[in-house]
Amino acid sequence: MNRRSFLAAGAATLAASATGARLKIRKGVYAGMLPRTLSWADRFKLARDVGFEDVECGTVTEPAAAEEIKKASETSGLRIHSVMNQAHWKFPLSSSDPAVVAESVKGMETSLQNARLWGADTVLLVPAVVNPQTRYQDAWTRSQQHIRKLLPLAQKLKVVIGIENVWNKFLLSPLEMARYVDEFKSPWVRAYLDVGNMVLFGFPQDWIRTLGQRIVKVHFKDFRFQKRQAEFVPLREGEIDWPEVHKALAEAGFTDTATVELPGGDEAYLREVSRRVDLILEGK
Repeated sequence: MNRRSFLAAGAATLAASATGARLKIRKGVYAGMLPRTLSWADRFKLARDVGFEDVECGTVTEPAAAEEIKKASETSGLRIHSVMNQAHWKFPLSSSDPAVVAESVKGMETSLQNARLWGADTVLLVPAVVNPQTRYQDAWTRSQQHIRKLLPLAQKLKVVIGIENVWNKFLLSPLEMARYVDEFKSPWVRAYLDVGNMVLFGFPQDWIRTLGQRIVKVHFKDFRFQKRQAEFVPLREGEIDWPEVHKALAEAGFTDTATVELPGGDEAYLREVSRRVDLILEGK
């Protein structure tokens, strides 16, 4: 859907339904959605102006860029609440190659230091990737082994490692994810729940109710599967039962940040996304 049709469809597709109590959840936006033609200061200001309260940034390796982002956050009043680690897909912790794992660990260490600098309390981590070279059990064992080595740094910096459910052929049920997190026996490892990533094989409300207090952060995006065509779609236009997600989040007592992770766009587009998040948080 292009920007024009997305905005035009707003009034038609977002008709009011029964209203629930608004969730006490902060509205976050992924920094990659903000116009890259703008300076960091202007990106943060735009996010604040369209209604977001928090931002999630990707890992930054250049000290000058990290400082620029920190200043943009301070000037705009927009809190950086989490860091999306950028190394885990190309360099998974589950690899049998020590050099690959070393790069993955380095990326996580940088992400944790970014979080400390920016005042974020969480780093998102895709813990493992199952593929023809990596069996499921090996992915489980290896990733846990390396995450445990990162725990002293996470504890020192007071930053939680948030394990995300993604399309990595790993942690395919909420029961598995709960067990995986629990086996660390550490408050510094929790679940980063993406409500759109399990729709092909599960229901986000089920995952929320199963994971409960293990959830540290949430990603909002929508998804549908029709005529063998799987695709992520604009918020509230897919298969997710958002009122049920609202109920499940309320039952779980989740009060942290829900971050939209969608394609980027201009001010009008971002304002519409922000409005849709408001409707979700209101139980509509």
